[in-house]
Amino acid sequence: MEYDNKRIGESIVKDVLDKISKLSEEVSEKSIISYEDLPQYDLFLSQVKDYLNDQFDDDNFTNNILQNYIKSEVISKPEDGKKRGYTKLHLIQLVLLSYMRPILTTEEIRSVFRLAFNEINDREDDILSWEETYKVFSDMQKNSFSNLLINDRFGDKGQLISYFKDKEFKEDEYERIIIFLIVMTLVAEASTIKKLIRKIVNEYTE
Repeated sequence: MEYDNKRIGESIVKDVLDKISKLSEEVSEKSIISYEDLPQYDLFLSQVKDYLNDQFDDDNFTNNILQNYIKSEVISKPEDGKKRGYTKLHLIQLVLLSYMRPILTTEEIRSVFRLAFNEINDREDDILSWEETYKVFSDMQKNSFSNLLINDRFGDKGQLISYFKDKEFKEDEYERIIIFLIVMTLVAEASTIKKLIRKIVNEYTE
């Protein structure tokens, strides 16, 4: 049976990009935790752990991990004399830490926090407030994730459609090639961004 390779290729590209765009939107929405969505009440350590593990699926926080961050002065000590010693400030610190954790070491995370907050257990020497920091971060994060829009990057204005215009594959090969190209492009970007982050941290926290 004869068919129009070019037309089928473009149609498959658009279908795949639509599916990946939905995945991208889901990831972006789950990744953004607004200031208003943080718990408003103080928590026990076990509740902090459960909250973080619910928000960050792959992190697997434990009580010991959280206590080590406190002992290492990466995050603030709990409020003295309170059973529920972990406030919204602690959650802000831990959510920010959770974004950095897959990329930076514990020492690097502490150094990044020191840029804006100096000694972690002294609120008097903070350059920024944690609340202000988190709100600005959340807004910047939303703008950044809007750049993940797959259709805008790889669709009609991107290179994928034009690449397939002069290529002929078997019908069942198109999707595999599209996914391969998108994954490799995103992996390369992620790798470059990770290297850039480490260079910035090393340059400005020594």
